[in-house]
Amino acid sequence: MSNPEESPVFSSNEGAPDDATLRRLYDSTAPMLIRVAYRITGTEEAAEDIVHDSFIRLIEKRIPFATMDDAKFWLIRVVKNAALNYAKRKGRETRAYERWWRGEQNESESADHDILREESAKEVRELVQKLPENLRGVVLLKEYGGMSYKEIGRALGITEGNVKVRAFRAREALLAMLEGGKKHVP
Repeated sequence: MSNPEESPVFSSNEGAPDDATLRRLYDSTAPMLIRVAYRITGTEEAAEDIVHDSFIRLIEKRIPFATMDDAKFWLIRVVKNAALNYAKRKGRETRAYERWWRGEQNESESADHDILREESAKEVRELVQKLPENLRGVVLLKEYGGMSYKEIGRALGITEGNVKVRAFRAREALLAMLEGGKKHVP
C-alpha cells in the first residue's frame, strides 16, 4: 500500500478518520468538488459550504472506504446531490434575480467583447441547466470538474462508454438549442 490513492481512508479504530489521510483526501479533492458544486449552484459560498458539509458527513458516517478513490467518488456523489438539492431550493430566487439582472444588462449595452463573452458563457450555463439530469451531470463533471470519462463513470456508477455517449448527446443537445435560438458563442 505504498500508493496513497490505495491506502485506507479510515484507520481500524472504530472507523475514526486518520487526520493525515483525511487532510490528503481534502487537499486532493476539495478544489475539484468546489468547482463541481459551484457550477451547479452558481455561488462560491454555497459551493464551499456544500463541500465542507460533505466532508463533515464523511467523518460522521465513518464509512470504511478501501481506497482514497472510493472516498473521492462517494464525496462526488454527495456533493453533486447536495448541490442539486440546493439549486432546486434556490431556483425561484435565482430566476427572479437573473430576470432583473438581464434587464439591467440590456439598458447598458456595450460593444465590449468581454461583456459579450460573459453573456454567452451565461447563456451556455443556462442551456446546460436545461439538459436532462443524466446528461447535465456528465457535462458538469467533465467540463467543470475536469474529470476523465473513466472517473465520471465511477462517480456515477455507469460504464465509461455510457459516459461518452451521454457527453456526445449532451453536446448535440446544446448545439441544437444554440442553433434553435440563433445564439452566437465566441
